[in-house]
Amino acid sequence: MTEEILVNVTPRETRVAVVENGMLQELHIERGWRRGVVGNIYKGRVQRVMPGMQAAFVDVGLDRAAFLHAADIARPPPVGNAEGEEAPLPPTPTPPIAELLRDGQEIIVQVVKDPIGSKGARLTTQISIPSRYLVLLPRTRVVGVSARIEDEVERARLKTFVAGLAAADEPHGYIVRTNAESQPEEALAEDIAYLSRAWKLISERSGSAHVGQCVYEDLTLPLRAVRDLMRRDVEKVRVDSRETCDRLRVFAAQFMPGLAEKIEHYAGARPIFDLYGVEDEIGRALEKQVPLKSGGYLVIDQTEAMTTIDINTGSFLGQRNLEETVYRTNLEAAQSVARQLRLRNLGGIIIIDFIDMTDAEHKRQVLRQLEKSLARDHAKTTVYDFSPLGLVEMTRKRTTESLEHQLSEPCHECGGRGMLKTPETVTYEIFREIVRQVRQFDAARLLVMASPKVVARITEEESAAVAELEEFLGKSIRFQADDQYAQEQFDVVLL
Repeated sequence: MTEEILVNVTPRETRVAVVENGMLQELHIERGWRRGVVGNIYKGRVQRVMPGMQAAFVDVGLDRAAFLHAADIARPPPVGNAEGEEAPLPPTPTPPIAELLRDGQEIIVQVVKDPIGSKGARLTTQISIPSRYLVLLPRTRVVGVSARIEDEVERARLKTFVAGLAAADEPHGYIVRTNAESQPEEALAEDIAYLSRAWKLISERSGSAHVGQCVYEDLTLPLRAVRDLMRRDVEKVRVDSRETCDRLRVFAAQFMPGLAEKIEHYAGARPIFDLYGVEDEIGRALEKQVPLKSGGYLVIDQTEAMTTIDINTGSFLGQRNLEETVYRTNLEAAQSVARQLRLRNLGGIIIIDFIDMTDAEHKRQVLRQLEKSLARDHAKTTVYDFSPLGLVEMTRKRTTESLEHQLSEPCHECGGRGMLKTPETVTYEIFREIVRQVRQFDAARLLVMASPKVVARITEEESAAVAELEEFLGKSIRFQADDQYAQEQFDVVLL
């Protein structure tokens, strides 16, 4: 499998695309006026403690108050927690929020989830600072190793070395990231030195900062992409900005010298995202229907509560029988679903309605294909077995808005419903409103202003009804089309 990372930089927007075998798999977008705040550390003030919710609202200088749950407030580790232990002792029950915080208290907090929709940012006081290979856990002594590093010898090597450096350094804990596997000790030592400097700077800024001030800002999108997405199996990173490319090379040379040579400047006349049809893929990722090569298709509906994905056979008839056709379509759909979740950045609760299968082995194979296809997803996913109704329920960790919410807004015509009242429905609403107005107010004539489509229907197909209404009310009614009116909008004016 070949994997490339494409970085497109414009003055107000940066986009990073992850392309595997020539197909777009992930898209990350950062706009200058609306950068995400996940990872940022702020000095905040508790606005209101909510005992019934075991939470508090905290002012950190964002548009909306942020949310801090009691379980996300750092507390001293249980007595007897051994230094360097892989995992802490079983946690003690979370105390009441009123014992942990008070109104007006100033605290240092970190954003773990961006504001989404009407919800404010989610906070924690359990600060963590990531680097290329490690995550710093200030004021703890825990050293953990990513579960994705499965080789026990390698796990022991990494833990022993990091624990030794941590003991000689300030009293901090570390999590060893997946990227650290097979890395030399010098690289890990450089990471620890970098994190130590970063924490020292944060501590100094925290002391003098005022409420609402950001004391630590996470890296920009291109630097985060190199830090988090670049692995040894990435063939190259292409950047269409010379300045950004130079910055990435300096960053890589400092933290991942073995990979710096893979970063190259793209100076071609053709836009970088046109190389693999990325722009076209982005457009298709905003549509509800996703075609499958077999002739089947997915229908993806994203709502506030959950995302539903329906699989249909479409024009695919198969070679043998119906069960085999359904099985083949579901296998292909499982791969496509995994890709669409990554590409569209869909999170939360996801319900997948595969086409009904009667063969239990076919169900197991489809579920296995889904899990296998999700293995390369950087977001944490959990997949459950087929329900009695034949549905697959799963969750995908969500920390930022979906691609649709980043690039689109609710339709001004339909108010985000995805449907419009028909001209016929609006016509009868107008007739009812005319009767209502005449009964309330005295007027000799009435003027109705509406969209051209609605007025055309009234004056053509409903002309007889208008004549009857005028005779019934004893009033003259005139209709005027106006392009400024949406299909559902109209005004009845008394003259």
